[in-house]
Parts: sequence; structure tokens; C-alpha cells
Amino acid sequence: MTTKLSGDWYDVPLPRGVVLGERTWVYSSYAFLHCQSELDPCVRIGNDTGVYDGSIFELGPNGSVEIGRFCNIVAAIIRADGPVVVEDYALVSWNVYISDLTDDVATPPGAEPSRTAQAGPLVIGRNSWVCAGAILLRGASIGEEAIVGAGAVVREPVRPGAIVAGNPARVVAQR
Repeated sequence: MTTKLSGDWYDVPLPRGVVLGERTWVYSSYAFLHCQSELDPCVRIGNDTGVYDGSIFELGPNGSVEIGRFCNIVAAIIRADGPVVVEDYALVSWNVYISDLTDDVATPPGAEPSRTAQAGPLVIGRNSWVCAGAILLRGASIGEEAIVGAGAVVREPVRPGAIVAGNPARVVAQR
């Protein structure tokens, strides 16, 4: 597992608690700027996964993110104070917002947050696809091989193989 980003012209240490798998690519360590998790590791990214420009890991003291193998995370914002799990082969597309918080209001640095995370992990299942602009909120979990349509707002579990769309998200097809 890697603990720094390296290339021809840079050698940047990753923040404490961030672990990358072999052949994993992260656009910038800036993605972890707002990571305040006290867990170690707080972010674990599996082998052969890409985390692209615009992705942000804004984790509270109890927040953690585990991303599996062969995943793509593109300009997603993950705000959590509990566990978020992205299983193998999942795609999280442009501008997806993921939050397990009850009070999803920005808290100024140094202020006491009044937010709490959901009881269990927010899971994005194996081989699933969360399309551009979707919003996954507290209570959401995405089943294996499910598809969340562009701009959908999900607050409840999505069955494996389901295709959901809309606000609030509703099943529009089942694979």
C-alpha cells in the first residue's frame, strides 16, 4: 500500500490515515484537505482505482471511506462521520454528493458540529453505477449492480439490480 503520491515531477506525502493500493491513482492530495477523521486508516483505496479531479473526502472524527478495486470516483464529494464503503468495480460519476449526516450544514472551523452519522455504513455495491449529479443521503445504500440515474436523490436502500431515477429516487426498471 502506498502512503505518498509520486510521479516524474512530484513526491507528495499523503495525510495520515490515507492508504492507497497498488496502481491506484489520486489526482491530488488536496482531496483530503478537509479530512478530520481520527481513525487510522480513515481512507483506504484498493488496487487499480482512480480518484479524479474534484473529488473531496470531508470526514468528521469518526468518518471513514473504503473504496474497492477497479473503481472510478470522478469529482465526488463524500461528507461523512461514519463508514462509507464503495465496493469493487463501482463507478461514482461527476458531481455525485454522498453524505451520511443528519445536519448537512457546513460548520466553521473550530465550531462544534451538531451532526451525527447514520447507524450503519453507507454502501455503494459491487459493479454499481452512480450517475452524474446524483445525491446519496443518510439512509441510502446502493445494491450490487444497481444504477442511480443522473440527478437522482436517494434516501433509502436501492435493491440489487434496480435502476432508480428522480427526486425522490424511485425504481424505474429492474435488471
